[in-house]
Amino acid sequence: MRIGVVFPQTEIGGDVAAVHHYAQTVERLGYQHVLAYDHVLGADPSVHAPWTGPYDVHTTFHEPFVLFGYLAGVTSLELVTGVLILPQRQTALVAKQAAEVDLLTNGRFRLGIGVGWNRVEYDGLGRDFTSRGRRSGAQVDLMRRLWTEQTVTDTVDDERIIGAGLSPLPVQRPIPVWFGAQSPAAYRRAGRMGDGWFPQVRPGPELEQARAIVEQAARDAGRDPATLGMEGRVNWHGSAHKTVARAEQWRAVGATHLSINTMKAGLSTVEDHLAALDSLAAPLGLTSG
Repeated sequence: MRIGVVFPQTEIGGDVAAVHHYAQTVERLGYQHVLAYDHVLGADPSVHAPWTGPYDVHTTFHEPFVLFGYLAGVTSLELVTGVLILPQRQTALVAKQAAEVDLLTNGRFRLGIGVGWNRVEYDGLGRDFTSRGRRSGAQVDLMRRLWTEQTVTDTVDDERIIGAGLSPLPVQRPIPVWFGAQSPAAYRRAGRMGDGWFPQVRPGPELEQARAIVEQAARDAGRDPATLGMEGRVNWHGSAHKTVARAEQWRAVGATHLSINTMKAGLSTVEDHLAALDSLAAPLGLTSG
């Protein structure tokens, strides 16, 4: 099981030195990837009342492709979007940005995608919120063509590509696409199309029900479910013992990847986040560099 970290978007702020220090220390501790969430726009709760979303206009989010371009120059970690809200973005532009990150990391990139929950963000980016699930599947098909074919003619909604393509192509052809999934429809997309998936539930009956849907969808599409990756996520619980115990639950159910999330855990500084990750490194079996 490959173990990485969730980039503490909401707490690391805009200090470039802190971003640099965090990434290099994480790598030195032996973690293998950095996973970043994605939001382009935050809603103003005073305008969109009553606001119940977990993030708003005051919540810090770095743009993942730009962030990864920077991190590719200062670490050799695998970089993962977990997840990019694909349907609110232009398909060809995402394919181009992903290809560039893949090149800069020499193939150490996974594109995790999801459909999101923030209608305000979709409105601001000029995309339809209600058709986002269907659109995401068509986008993945088109991106895979753009990553593997020099010239493409295809259409997704109002986006028309006629005899055009990317240059340079990425190292990975195609780039692995992983699906964030928390509904039966999303589970089926993950099984039918994904290279892997990010469950939004903990190990237990809910995970087994979700995995059954994913694996059946894979079989229905003529795919081997055993080839799909699965990445769990464990929140920092204030002690290494509790957090490692949760991590071992994911290992026991066959997760191929795991991310340790220190956000919203009462850690006020970058050094606090890194101290928590440091305390986990040895118990998790990581080898420091």
